[in-house]
Amino acid sequence: MSDLTRLLDRQAGLVARRQLSEHGVHWDDVRTHLRAHRCVVRSPRVVSTFTGELTVVQRRWLGVLHAGPRSMVGGLTAAEHLGLRRWGRDDVTVLVDDELAFEPVEGIDFFRSRRSFELLARPASDGLPTCRLEPAVLMWAGYDATPRAAHAILAAAVQQRLTTPAQLLRWVDLLRPLRRAPAFRATLRDIAGGAQSGAELDVARMCRRFGIRPPDRQRPRLDRAGRRRFTDCEWELADGSTLVLEVDGSFHMEVEHWGADKKRSRRLTTRHRTVVGCTAYEVRHEPEEVARDLLSLGVPAACA
Repeated sequence: MSDLTRLLDRQAGLVARRQLSEHGVHWDDVRTHLRAHRCVVRSPRVVSTFTGELTVVQRRWLGVLHAGPRSMVGGLTAAEHLGLRRWGRDDVTVLVDDELAFEPVEGIDFFRSRRSFELLARPASDGLPTCRLEPAVLMWAGYDATPRAAHAILAAAVQQRLTTPAQLLRWVDLLRPLRRAPAFRATLRDIAGGAQSGAELDVARMCRRFGIRPPDRQRPRLDRAGRRRFTDCEWELADGSTLVLEVDGSFHMEVEHWGADKKRSRRLTTRHRTVVGCTAYEVRHEPEEVARDLLSLGVPAACA
């Protein structure tokens, strides 16, 4: 097997014109194959040795080959390539560490990064040039995502066991300056195991700010299955019933965890006890909405 054949196998059947020149293939030879419909020009700088639609992986290769040797897939493209589920996007994101001195390609977004290429890139291998998971997720969260999605993707990466809160916290420091870094640190501490205490502090702040009576905390209850449960927050309402607020520390729950939480809430609910829920994100970043909903459900004011 020739070096060029191995290169084509490694790059999913795509090759840059500069690589062909390095292997002694002249463009006149390529034109012959083009006329015979044995290869296709995919961009001004890249050809494929096959016809037909590109696969997802081939579109990623097209992006990095078109951008040049100092490029790699980044953002959600890198995260999905490294195993993150349910966060994929159709467009391919490519990071470049030099001027964007090349033609645009439909469906591929090129971004120049001034951060160290060596810091961001995964160790060299025969695979697709890819940004490390942690900086790919954090930079997307910091600069491209909505606030809610930014925090959600951090939880998703940890919940899917692709990284850890400690690793993400380390990269928050390595990527300085990073937009939203203080909020990310707080979220990652919640994910690491401090969600209950962090959420309790946020609930207390919300109650003070909006004049809500502080709740009873960690009250033991028996659910209908006979299991002993401790509720996050409870208020006795004027009609003698009880309202329970359960604060979930995650932002993008796995289906099985979501189902378990719904079952817990259902089994704690009785004719005289209503269970409602919110996320730690809402209590911290959208407290006015949570407070408004609680007051409308009859939670008493602090002075009542």
